[in-house]
Order: sequence, then structure tokens, then C-alpha cells
Amino acid sequence: MKIATEYLLLAIAAFIIAVAIVAATLAVKAKKGSIGKKNISTKQLTTLGVMSALSIVLMVLIRIPFPTAPFLEYDPADVPILISTFLFGPWWGLLMTAVVSVLQGITVSVSSGIIGIIMHIAATGGFVITAGLIYKRGKSIKRAVIALALGTVIQTVLMAGMNLVFTPIFMKTPLETVLAMMIPTIIPFNLIKAGVNAAITFFVYKFVSRAVSKIFD
Repeated sequence: MKIATEYLLLAIAAFIIAVAIVAATLAVKAKKGSIGKKNISTKQLTTLGVMSALSIVLMVLIRIPFPTAPFLEYDPADVPILISTFLFGPWWGLLMTAVVSVLQGITVSVSSGIIGIIMHIAATGGFVITAGLIYKRGKSIKRAVIALALGTVIQTVLMAGMNLVFTPIFMKTPLETVLAMMIPTIIPFNLIKAGVNAAITFFVYKFVSRAVSKIFD
């Protein structure tokens, strides 16, 4: 019961903070004239806040160690971010990525510090921009598949590169050790993680989209 309460409080806190950050960003953009008032809606603000909170809760509740390297853990935290990207576009997805990455970095993933935040923003952000820009040009099943597939590849490549840069620093491990882990562990793990999240997004996106429309429209 205590753990469930902690998760609930974390979700509520994440939602409030996410809504506040998104609202402040929207307000600044509207003031500068970079977006029109018609683009700012209760639907968009609330959905982004709820999805941000859901991302953090999923990251806490579902953590599956990779068999050959238990310190690498799968979590579906990127799924709400990808769904939000398909709903509202790549730039809102990137904003949500930054918000969620910082919130995770100062709460449930505090041990990874600034390095974890940077890696999450870069990797998920690369996925979001790639998939979001492709899907935005034509919202079809074919484009969704292409967008998610290319996003998966981009995230895997970015994580491989960042592991070469940051893992020796973060884990105080020789670069040679990281290179030796690249093909048997790091690349397969990130490919599987991104691929599973892409597949989940593909199958649940329409359901979430209809639910959002039903609630707000």
C-alpha cells in the first residue's frame, strides 16, 4: 500500500509539474507570436500533462533487465511520448521528451544524473523528430510503420554513439570494454527496446487518439 501511494503521489506530482512546464512554454511561445492561440487548447495541454505523468509511472512500474546485462533495463516510458508526437507533432513530442527526461532524472533515475538526462533527450528526441516529421507529412498506416521503423534505427544508432562517449565516463569503464559490449549487448538491447516501444505505439495509438477525441471533442 505504501509503494502504491508513492507511485500515485509521483504520478500526481509529475502531472502537475508537466502541465506547468508545458503551459509556461506555450505562454512564452504565444507571447512571442511563434504559435497561434488556436493551437493552444485544454485538450493539448491536459493530454501532454497526462502522458508525461504516465511516462514516468511506466518507467517506475515496468523495468525488465536485459538477460546478458542486468544493468540495462527495458521500460515503456517512451510510448506515451511517441503517441503524443503522433497526436500533436514532432516539436511537442520533443518538448515532452525534455520535460519527462528532466523529471525522471531528478526523481526515479537520479543516480544517472545529467548524463542520463542528456542521453534520454538525445536518443528519444532523435526518435521523436524522425518519426514525427515522417508521420506529419501523411497520416497513414504505411507512414506510421516507416516512421516508427526509422525512428527505431535512429535511436539505436544515437544510443550506440552516446554509450561510446558517456559510458566510460559514467561507469569509469575503459573504452575497449564498451566497444566489446557494443555488438553482443548495447546495440541489440537498444534495438529491442526501441522496437518494442514502436510496436506498442503502433497498436495503441488509434485507441488513444479516439479516446482523447471522445473526451475533449
